[in-house]
Amino acid sequence: MRVLRHILPAVVLALAFLGGWESYVALTGASPLVLPAPSDVLNGLRLERAEIARHAAATIGVATVGFSLSVLFAALVSIKLHFAGWLRRGMMPLLVASQTVPIVALAPLMVLWFGFGLLPKVLLVILVTFFPMVLSLMAGYGTPPRAFRDQLVSMGAGHWQVFRRAPLPSARGHFFAGLRISATYAIVATIFAEYAGARQGLGIYILTAKNNFRSDLVLSAVFVSALLTLTLLALIQLIDRQTGRRYRRANHA
Repeated sequence: MRVLRHILPAVVLALAFLGGWESYVALTGASPLVLPAPSDVLNGLRLERAEIARHAAATIGVATVGFSLSVLFAALVSIKLHFAGWLRRGMMPLLVASQTVPIVALAPLMVLWFGFGLLPKVLLVILVTFFPMVLSLMAGYGTPPRAFRDQLVSMGAGHWQVFRRAPLPSARGHFFAGLRISATYAIVATIFAEYAGARQGLGIYILTAKNNFRSDLVLSAVFVSALLTLTLLALIQLIDRQTGRRYRRANHA
């Protein structure tokens, strides 16, 4: 019931939006080339489901590899920056500057430098999702009270023991918050990389459908990409809930 209460307003608003969209197209007689009705989009998705599924599988594979490596690198870099203040002061401006580069300009360069294989797409996903993870973890490491850390030091704990007992557990909430933010970019970054140059994936499918003036198929692929992002967010939410109970029991004191 709690889950239903959370998703019901979103479902109602989505259905109202789709109903208004369908009605607008029917009343105005808008051309399907410009604005296809939701029923046309769903029909295109039904007819092209096998082809869209094949391209979606390629997108999922790239996004999974890139996002997983991004989380791993972000965790390792954040720990290093936590212990090395001079490195943190030098790296943070560079990390912020990396986010000012438009992904639209970066994607073609990645393909130009590294070809049409897996590497440029994975690198682009890492670049887009890496910064929110690092920033969230760094913020989480600073949440434990100073007195708690001083108490651990007074009991003979070393730097790593203090980190493992105080900053690391305290960063759990920030870690999952960073995961949610980065997850919303992972699929989009993958599609941008495919759009710039790839052999398969939703980005290539969207480009092909656009060149064939099939707006319904473009929106079908967009719907699938949104569904993939929502599924990834739901999976992160599920992992957060399942591990949160064990975390609260282990850290109750």
